Amino acid sequence: MSGNTDVVVIGGGYAGVMAANRLTQRDDVTVTLINPRPNFVERIRLHQLVAGSHDAVVDYPKVLGEGVRLVVDSVTRIDPAERSVRLATGGTIGYDYLIYAVGSGSADPRVPGAAEFAHPIAGLEEARRLRSIVDAAPATAAVTVVGAGPTGIETAAELAEGGRAVTLVCGGVLGPYLHPRGRRSVARRLAALGVTVLDGPDTKVTAVTRDAVELGDGREVPSEVTIWTAGFGVPDLAARSGLRTDALGRLRTDETLTSVDDPHIVAAGDSAAPSDLPLRMSCQAAMPLGARAADTVLSRIAGEQPAVLNQVFAGQCISLGRRAGIFQFAHRYDVALWFHIGGRPGARLKALVCDGTVKHLAGEAGKPGSYGLHRVSGGAKRRELLRARRDEAPTTGTGTAAGALRGEAGGAGRLDEQTA
Repeated sequence: MSGNTDVVVIGGGYAGVMAANRLTQRDDVTVTLINPRPNFVERIRLHQLVAGSHDAVVDYPKVLGEGVRLVVDSVTRIDPAERSVRLATGGTIGYDYLIYAVGSGSADPRVPGAAEFAHPIAGLEEARRLRSIVDAAPATAAVTVVGAGPTGIETAAELAEGGRAVTLVCGGVLGPYLHPRGRRSVARRLAALGVTVLDGPDTKVTAVTRDAVELGDGREVPSEVTIWTAGFGVPDLAARSGLRTDALGRLRTDETLTSVDDPHIVAAGDSAAPSDLPLRMSCQAAMPLGARAADTVLSRIAGEQPAVLNQVFAGQCISLGRRAGIFQFAHRYDVALWFHIGGRPGARLKALVCDGTVKHLAGEAGKPGSYGLHRVSGGAKRRELLRARRDEAPTTGTGTAAGALRGEAGGAGRLDEQTA
């Protein structure tokens, strides 16, 4: 491609900022980042915002390259035929390539009373509202956290460490990702903080009222403040724009992260569904996916074949208040190992991870192309899963797994795949 290339990135989170920064390697590429907020949100610190120990935002000049144009607005529709996006405030912005990195947010709880009486925490505005509610509640108020993934555990621990009476309703297993050894370590820490943990198959929430949470076994848990951390959803922008998505609304792509509908649209982060085998939703996946998406676009501009996805995971780290945490190590294909680091060393590792995400983004802003974690091999497991799918269903409406692994681009000849 000759002349200047315009690339629009929708979404200024971990994936979008990484992609935007990386695209500035070429002087003939103009990069526009569209984001509804003027600041970068550290989503992995939102539980700290609720507890009052961090504001969870960073000024964009600290993480965004000088060559990136920031537009504070929301995209209401993508027009693939015209290669443009429509803005909420009016007007359109054209593109040669689009990186779709809209991230994720709170899922519709679909539990009676939850939308009315439970408070989500997945977004900045939600977390700020919840902080004001927690601050206004009496010190003795019963707080119930629904959901025992990393966000639920971290929120429960943070509030309990601050003196709140907290019940954590798991709806199943405490920390489903964790190895049993790591799970026992987390349970001990929560018990030491005074958190009441309700786990097991009978702890699914069936209803939320103004002052209680009702469980599947008939129990009622008193709750003056109910916090909902169970599940994530993704914006419906892709579906509204006529692009194919998976069941959760993530944009379906091939293994180069290119949309199955349009070779000029590439996805990254929580809103990407490569080959219908999405990675675990997290900044650990989002930043490498952002780098991979940028590399795909840069390869296409250069007339080269993009490389395919090759994601590696280290594990999962969870803060347990300010004085303890856990780093759960995992196989590189994202299955927990027996080994973990807990206590104060775990808290220090978690802090390093949180600081490290911002440093990675700032590093890429200062020296585009320097980030390389997306090139570390995740092993053969993903290829095995795709091969098994290909053998089970040799052809589908969007192509073959073999085609996805080869990174075929354009048209309908490709298959479509998200930690902290």
